[in-house]
Amino acid sequence: MLLQFHQVSVHHGQQVLFENLNFTWNEREHWAIIGDQGQELTDFLQLLLGNRSVVSGKIERPFVRTYALDKGSLGEVFSFRDLIAYVGQEYPFRNKSNLQNFYYQQRFNSMDSEDTVSVEDYLKNTPKRSGYWTLSHVIQLLRLEHLQKESLIKLSNGESRRLAIASALMQQPKLLLMDHPMTGLDVQTRASFNQILQAIQAAGVHILMSTIPSEIPESLTHIAMLKDRFLEVVDRKFIQRISFKKEDPYPLLTKEKLRDLFEPKNYAPVQSLVRLEKVSVRYGEKWILRELSWEVKPGERWLLKGPNGSGKSTLISLLIGEHPQAYANHIVLFDRKRGTGESIWEVKKPTGFVAPELSRFFPRNQTVWKVLLSGFYDTMGLFKKSNPEQELKASQWLGFLKLNSKAHIPFQQLPLADQRILLLARALIKSPQLLIVDEGAQGLDIEQRTRFKFLLEAVLELSSVGLIYVSHYEEDIPRGVTKILELKPS
Repeated sequence: MLLQFHQVSVHHGQQVLFENLNFTWNEREHWAIIGDQGQELTDFLQLLLGNRSVVSGKIERPFVRTYALDKGSLGEVFSFRDLIAYVGQEYPFRNKSNLQNFYYQQRFNSMDSEDTVSVEDYLKNTPKRSGYWTLSHVIQLLRLEHLQKESLIKLSNGESRRLAIASALMQQPKLLLMDHPMTGLDVQTRASFNQILQAIQAAGVHILMSTIPSEIPESLTHIAMLKDRFLEVVDRKFIQRISFKKEDPYPLLTKEKLRDLFEPKNYAPVQSLVRLEKVSVRYGEKWILRELSWEVKPGERWLLKGPNGSGKSTLISLLIGEHPQAYANHIVLFDRKRGTGESIWEVKKPTGFVAPELSRFFPRNQTVWKVLLSGFYDTMGLFKKSNPEQELKASQWLGFLKLNSKAHIPFQQLPLADQRILLLARALIKSPQLLIVDEGAQGLDIEQRTRFKFLLEAVLELSSVGLIYVSHYEEDIPRGVTKILELKPS
């Protein structure tokens, strides 16, 4: 036996997380934990890590006994956590000054990239013990060879996830815990993920990961469903019979309220929302985009797809005015060519933008209320006084989203699902002509992803807003998307 919970009750602050929880993890078992509440799954992983308060019951950790005896005989301080590695939804990457103070535009500026360590240096500096997992081993297993000299800040979401797993392995864990590790991975990497897990298992590492029913790797031997504080073992052959709540959270009456909130502005008519003519972007000898031509007309809804590292994030940065190489290319936004005297704020004004990583860049003192109002100004936080009309609209949005009671808490304390919904509302509050959603539902559980998708579909149904939607998941693509641009790695 590796680990056992017996009648464990857990509190976090004033909240009861689990009551009388039982779980046994034996040698040569590898677990998938599923459920429709993402926070509940994360709390279970945090309990395994020892980061939740146990108020009653018993936890046994036999997996640490040999290690404890060895350390004890040497008179060294140790913890069971030494043998556990964790890959979460957030990545604690820092710059060379050891500050996690990245801002969104940094990834596109060469000077800022130089202040961020490379993939190779990051892995070399990972706190680790000697053991099986070497630098060359993890780089090969996680397909990081071509990224070794790349700055961390230039990595895509999927590349960052692979790096986080590589870093976890270099800690030489006995137990590897992963919170939805396939989120953000492209189709190719997801297809090969089972082979990656098999290689990890063959080295004696025991794996437990939260995931969704449709993404349980074959190499995992056991499945459990966590629901309403109760953990139930599930037979794999019955997994497809499990269904989670997917009803439309925005019925007709609610959609009428949304119609009032999303008032179309009287924008000047344009021929194109986006027009690119042979656009190219490269860093040194590496091409990110090469002679890309594309046009998005008013009211069109596009899916933007392609494997990790194919240039999707770079393309989006050109469209939202964040990339300095925009001026070296023929890019026309809302019938106005970039570099003809327009300000960055004129570029941003007709465009709403949603991406998971945006949540990392708001200052810690920004409340839910301020983050929502910042959508009027396209700033990462509110730094000027809003007017009564804007405040009324923000209040109506919070009421619609049932977030009134959380208006004045720090945005960073908001649950992940509410953060994503709020970021969508922040993009919509100014009623843009073009909405860009970059993996907006990434990391959310099934119920939360459904809520996000239904809200987006309601907006598309009630308006003529143009859409560029980025996703690796077919089931997340909203109804109404009729066109596809697929990027290939250069």
